[in-house]
Amino acid sequence: MNDASLPAEVRPELERGLAALSLDAALAEPLLAYLALLHRWNGTYNLTAIRDPRQMVTVHLLDSLSMAGHVAAGRLADLGTGPGLPGIPLAIAHPGLQVTLVESNGKKARFLREAVRQLGLGNARVAESRAEAVPDAGAFDLLTARALDRLAGILEVGGHLLAPAGKLLAMKGVHPADEIAELPAGWAALAVHRLTVPGLAGERHLVEVGRQAPKAA
Repeated sequence: MNDASLPAEVRPELERGLAALSLDAALAEPLLAYLALLHRWNGTYNLTAIRDPRQMVTVHLLDSLSMAGHVAAGRLADLGTGPGLPGIPLAIAHPGLQVTLVESNGKKARFLREAVRQLGLGNARVAESRAEAVPDAGAFDLLTARALDRLAGILEVGGHLLAPAGKLLAMKGVHPADEIAELPAGWAALAVHRLTVPGLAGERHLVEVGRQAPKAA
């Protein structure tokens, strides 16, 4: 399913990145198929501002996969997924993870449905909807949001989707101390993980947010 239009150096760059993240080299094939499809559609539909497939490897694939070690089997909703980031790479890396790709933009949703079909991702589905309109309240163990909003804003539109013990996994750049301080009542930052993305300069953090246990009387 790989596309000959991808530069020859894309595969070895991806394979080196997977090794640096301690991920299975066998993931390269489906990830390249996804990248080739994204690259083709991007020429017509402007799904992402990144045009160079080599940049896409780092900025899209490896950045998304840098959080793979913090994701396990269960149900995940990827809010404002755009062209499927990080939801599709995570679905590829974790076949036991059931991923709902939430995207309100019609052309991006069409791409997502085609990507799920072509890649044979039986563990992924597309919800063409705004996050706040997704009806599956309490149905998800995890929420992801890569570039959607500040933490409080993500919870405002998508917090209803989390199961009682569910967690938001939000990708951020520098340590978002100000956003953590803004968390609404009943929510707390459970952990902040410093991530290393192969080939990407600058800081990257993954913030885990969950419901705060009521204080004992």
